[in-house]
Amino acid sequence: MNVTRQRVPNTGAVAVSAVLALAIGVRLSGYGVPVSLLLACCLSCLATFSGLFFRLIGAWATTTHRCSRPGCDFRVRLTGTDSAENRRWQEIAARHPHHT
Repeated sequence: MNVTRQRVPNTGAVAVSAVLALAIGVRLSGYGVPVSLLLACCLSCLATFSGLFFRLIGAWATTTHRCSRPGCDFRVRLTGTDSAENRRWQEIAARHPHHT
């Protein structure tokens, strides 16, 4: 995955997280929450939502190849590879020598 295609989802995730944190902050400000506590709540919501979205983006962009032998837990996770590299790792996972 090139840099531009990686930045777009990440930028969107931060923007959506900021909007959600701001919405929570606006709702809390209606209850007279002190500014310091409001800031702490908004920043923690921003970090939490961003972390969640970054994990979802990472899971969406990751390909996992597993060994097909029953009982073997060998797996390979790839991100940002072309189809030839993806196919090569798929074959490696299918015929690896270390079975547990």
